[in-house]
Amino acid sequence: MRISIIIPSHNAGRWVSHAIESALAQTWPETEVIVVDDASSDDSVAKIRTFGDRVRFLQGVWHNGNAARNAGLAAATGEWVQFLDADDYLESQKITWQFSETDDLASADVLYSPVLVETWCNGRPANREPTCIDTGTDIFTQWFTWQLPQTGSALWRREALLRIGGWKDGQPCCQEHELYLRALQTALRFRFCPTPGAVYRIWSEETVCRKDPLLVIREKTKLIDAALAWLTVHDRLSPAHRDAAGQACFGMARTWAKSDLSKAASYAGERRRLRRFLPRGPAAPPCYRLALALCGFRFAECIARWTR
Repeated sequence: MRISIIIPSHNAGRWVSHAIESALAQTWPETEVIVVDDASSDDSVAKIRTFGDRVRFLQGVWHNGNAARNAGLAAATGEWVQFLDADDYLESQKITWQFSETDDLASADVLYSPVLVETWCNGRPANREPTCIDTGTDIFTQWFTWQLPQTGSALWRREALLRIGGWKDGQPCCQEHELYLRALQTALRFRFCPTPGAVYRIWSEETVCRKDPLLVIREKTKLIDAALAWLTVHDRLSPAHRDAAGQACFGMARTWAKSDLSKAASYAGERRRLRRFLPRGPAAPPCYRLALALCGFRFAECIARWTR
């Protein structure tokens, strides 16, 4: 059974060789590695070419990570597809682990696992921790709480991914979560595999998600609202889903308050009116919840700043 490993790359010269090496080092016996360069202006292309015919190399001008991913998907011949961002990497047994931990592969469309988050400081890795996925909750609750993992974690059955249209062209951020939502809405079959084998490297503040957190909040809110609407129409919305969505919106309001308290307070008020605001979890200690209940969001945030 062939697996296609697709690596989109844009100006990733610092990292792309490591990503390719980790793909080529997979212990799964039948893989193809497809590297898709999207208009790089650094030394990425030269580094990719050093791998010769061990990789399939595609070039284009998309200026869009999802379009590059879809170009790789269109070229893939494997029954299953692994996506890997060019600044991340895989443990050598990642794919083997996921297949060995799946009891009934014939009934699966998506295999997913925790990821290893590797945080860099002063130009070197400082910490590596696995993410948490609460498999005691249903898959939509995992989605609302943003536990469904980063791009490199999932293995996708190629036919199923093509059936739902691949990656959404033009999605500015939260790309994998938009894709996961469509997969859930079309009843793709998810299977959890417990061993983390994909490494998500956090090394820069210049990625879209870290450089523009307000864009992330806007897009994440759109996705949450779309998911709630879909679950409501299909009579599948549960109290757990509502609570998870409300907690996510509360967390985003607190994040927004760090840069613009006035707009964050407006967002919190709008979410509260929609009953999509639940102060719960690590971002809502008891003293904060008390201040919020007595004086409102803006005052609670001011108190939180004073007591930090």
